[in-house]
Amino acid sequence: MKKLFLSASFEETSSLLNTLGETLAGRTVTFIPTAAVPEPYDAYVHAGRQALEKYGLIVEELEVSTATSEEISTKLQRSDLIYVSGGNTFFLLQELRRSGAEKYIQAHIQAGKIYIGESAGSIILAPDIAYVKAMDDCAVAPDLSSYEGLHSIDFYPVPHVGCPPFVESAAQVMDEYQSILSLVPITNSQVIVMDGDQYQIIEI
Repeated sequence: MKKLFLSASFEETSSLLNTLGETLAGRTVTFIPTAAVPEPYDAYVHAGRQALEKYGLIVEELEVSTATSEEISTKLQRSDLIYVSGGNTFFLLQELRRSGAEKYIQAHIQAGKIYIGESAGSIILAPDIAYVKAMDDCAVAPDLSSYEGLHSIDFYPVPHVGCPPFVESAAQVMDEYQSILSLVPITNSQVIVMDGDQYQIIEI
C-alpha cells in the first residue's frame, strides 16, 4: 500500500508528517538532495534535513548523481523512508534514470515504503514531467531523452501555486494544462497525502 507525503515546501509543512500515523523516531530516511545540484539556491535542502531530524529520524544522504549503483541499492534497501528534495525536476529525473535509482524507488514505493517528496521530488512521481517546463529549465538535463515520470501516481502535482517566486510560472502551468491533465495544485502550506490509492490535500 502506497504511503506518500508530497509537499511544495517541506520545511513549512513538516508538522503534518504525523498524519501518516507512523512512529518516525529512530527510523532511517534516505535523503536525496540531487534536484538541488544545478540550483544556485539550496537553503531548502538544509531546512528539509533539519525538519526530518526534529522527528528523531536518522538522515542518511544519497547523492545519486555521484553514487554507485551498489551504494544506491544498499542505502535504499536499508532505509525505512525515502525523502527526495526540491530543485530542478528535469535534472533530478535525468540522474535517477541514469543511475538506476528510478527503478529502485518505484519498487520501494510499490512495496509500501514511506516516500516524502518536496516540489521536484513530488513532481517526478507523475506519469510525465513535461508539464512543468514553465517552472524548471529542462536545458540542465541534456541527457534526458524522455520526460516520462515514475508513474507512482496518476495525477500531476503543481507545487508553489500562488507562492513567490513561482506565482507566474505555476499559473502558466495551470492555464496550459488544467484542461488536459489531472493537475493537483498545492501551496507551500499544503501537502498531498496518499494512503493506498486515495489521496487527500491537507493544509497547516
